[in-house]
Amino acid sequence: MATLTVLMLVGFLFWIDGGSGLEQEAPYRIHTLFSVECQNYFDWQTVGLMHSFKKAQQPGPITRLLSCTDVEKKNYRGMHLAPTLEVPSMSKHPKTGDWYPAINKPAGIVHWLKHSKDADNVDWVVILDADMISRGPIIPWELGAEKGRPVAAYYGYLVGCDNILAKLHTKHPELCDKVGGLLAMHIDDLRALAPLWLSKTEEVREDRTHWGTNFTGDIYGTGWISEMYGYSFGAAEVGLRHKISEDLMIYPGYTPRKGVEPILIHYGLPFSVGNWSFSKLDHHEDDIVYDCGRLFPEPPYPREVRLMASDLNKKRALFLNLECINTLNEGLLLQHAANGCSKPKWSRYLSFLKSKTFADLTRPKFLAPGGIETKEAANQGGNQEQAVDEPEKPHPKMHTIFSTECTPYFDWQTVGLVHSFHLSGQPGNITRLLSCKDEDLKQYAGHDLAPTHYVPSMSQHPLTGDWYPAINKPAAVLHWLNHADIDAEFIVILDADMILRGPITPWEFKAARGRPVSTPYDYLIGCDNELAKLHTRHPDACDKVGGVIIMHIDDLRKFALLWLHKTEEVRADKAHYSTNITGDIYASGWISEMYGYSFGAAELKLRHIINSEILIYPGYVPEPGVKYRVFHYGLEFKVGNWSFDKANWRDTDVVNKCWAKFPDPPDPLTLDRSNEDILQRDLLSIECGKTLNVALELHHKKRNCPDPHSLSTSKHDTGKEDSSSRKFGRFDGSNAVRSNPVATKNSEETSPPVPKDGLFGSLRFWVVALWMISGLGFLAVMFMVFSGRKSKGSKSKTYRSRRR
Repeated sequence: MATLTVLMLVGFLFWIDGGSGLEQEAPYRIHTLFSVECQNYFDWQTVGLMHSFKKAQQPGPITRLLSCTDVEKKNYRGMHLAPTLEVPSMSKHPKTGDWYPAINKPAGIVHWLKHSKDADNVDWVVILDADMISRGPIIPWELGAEKGRPVAAYYGYLVGCDNILAKLHTKHPELCDKVGGLLAMHIDDLRALAPLWLSKTEEVREDRTHWGTNFTGDIYGTGWISEMYGYSFGAAEVGLRHKISEDLMIYPGYTPRKGVEPILIHYGLPFSVGNWSFSKLDHHEDDIVYDCGRLFPEPPYPREVRLMASDLNKKRALFLNLECINTLNEGLLLQHAANGCSKPKWSRYLSFLKSKTFADLTRPKFLAPGGIETKEAANQGGNQEQAVDEPEKPHPKMHTIFSTECTPYFDWQTVGLVHSFHLSGQPGNITRLLSCKDEDLKQYAGHDLAPTHYVPSMSQHPLTGDWYPAINKPAAVLHWLNHADIDAEFIVILDADMILRGPITPWEFKAARGRPVSTPYDYLIGCDNELAKLHTRHPDACDKVGGVIIMHIDDLRKFALLWLHKTEEVRADKAHYSTNITGDIYASGWISEMYGYSFGAAELKLRHIINSEILIYPGYVPEPGVKYRVFHYGLEFKVGNWSFDKANWRDTDVVNKCWAKFPDPPDPLTLDRSNEDILQRDLLSIECGKTLNVALELHHKKRNCPDPHSLSTSKHDTGKEDSSSRKFGRFDGSNAVRSNPVATKNSEETSPPVPKDGLFGSLRFWVVALWMISGLGFLAVMFMVFSGRKSKGSKSKTYRSRRR
């Protein structure tokens, strides 16, 4: 009996302790904060976050920091949406007049610390963004947070932590952590950090000289992420080092790590499920919170989504997308009821939101022990418990580069690649090597498309006059090595016409110094014949590789000049351009750069690890079970009557023309599922085409393009109509192949007609024409009425004649 009593007492203590363990001595008072402004845009986000906060069973109170001007507050309808602390708006800076709403976040937290009684009765603070959905309780100490060691999500694009920006704005640049999104920290740390968070935000915002993409990682170079740097630099100033997790938070559209359940969904980017898509930017002025019965467009149902992907992790990613939008809609449904709206009419979707199936799918997710990995921001000594096992060696730094020219053709490829880079989870930074003539650079409008290193163009060789744009790739890599400050051990080299589907890392694919990794290019038959014997002393070391390259920086520095020289050498060897020697079906020397790479590597006896599971061409049948990391859409591919060939878009500016995009691929649900190989091939092709269009759509939204549905933007729509009427390509989708592509030059040989805004394609024209016809008809009828009965017949003939 005494034993039972003791067990019951222990169980009771465990229950009141929240199940976190009796050994935890830290206090448990948690407060959650998020910052918004008094706009419809933030109101529906507030509804979603508040609803998910309750579903997730997050302990402690939550406070909305609401920044409003006096004018905005007079008309504001949403004071009832969340427990709120009103904060003076700093959207327009009171001293400088700078318009920067993001500064309200640190300003609101400073205000809360000074004026809220809650700040005096809390031990841990969780800071979220409004555009988040919580999936489970966020317990700081369970995540590993300690006093002086907050936990945060990883924001790898904050490249300013590694360059002169950090040196300018903090005395401790070595302590700058690339973090944001989710923050969990002790109240004492927040008190020390908050004033510096605000002042450093102001400081970075005023430093317009260093707003450039190469300094900040902000692809628009507008200083919009100054607040994020304000946080990182402020934390560095007070010596806060973060425990950084890449598993706690996920963007819809990303694929979660196997075995990990993220506890936050951050819907800051557009995402899609099949042909359904959602972007928060589409609802910037949406008063959906106050419009009874209206929800966001319903997504596909779980039963349909299960057929869209065979890979379990991809299927999980799709279900996370569903969970995000369905939780938002469930929150709106409940808020409408709280607003006094009448009960909505029955629908299949409303029935689903109230179903046990949906309730089961959205149950709170609790962290399992060891379920979330955090990486230390700095090596910590003196931990005797870790001495038992040898510490894990940190992964080497990486940098990804790709080469382009300043043309519309490369601009849309850049938009697609950079978009996919950010979605893929690729570590490190990315740099575009942009080869331009001075006169072209003056007219060029795409400077903000990617972090860029500018390179003199060698398209026309300065010595021989030979026109060969492909030489810009090795020339640009060499220029970058000689002129850029590179802080990376491994370099990943891609082509612009690629889409990243997942990270390409040296540690996964076993790259090492002296052993680069690449993908097979079997058509480089010159490695096996007299071509190699003519152009390298070590023909036996010639590898048939290209496309994706992972190489140690030391090898690249030794190799780059040889790559360029061997390219010039092979290009000059016109006697050996023939197809039977090079494999180039056009026998034009177009693949000289590829041989330049292979022969240059052979000179140094750099033997490659050749991996066929990194890259796939859309239109090719994938090997079962292989998770390809890269699409290389260098060849035409099709699905049914839809096709895509990059060569058809050589002269079309889809980047600078608002809402221009490529023809939409078919809905995956419409595919024939009788042949698994063909199905998987077509699903990959659709994914590639859709990723390009999503990238363009996001680009146009960030350019603040006008509403595409308005009459005044009909010009933009015609570009879209013209582009969709292009003829389909030559790839025969009925023939399933598993092989390496044949080198082609079709991108140089074909050029599509430029879309024109034809007069008869304009909606405005037809409106005016209809009005004129109606007017003429009215005049004709009136003329008949007053002409008299005698002349009725003849006048009628005249009227019919005029109509004709």
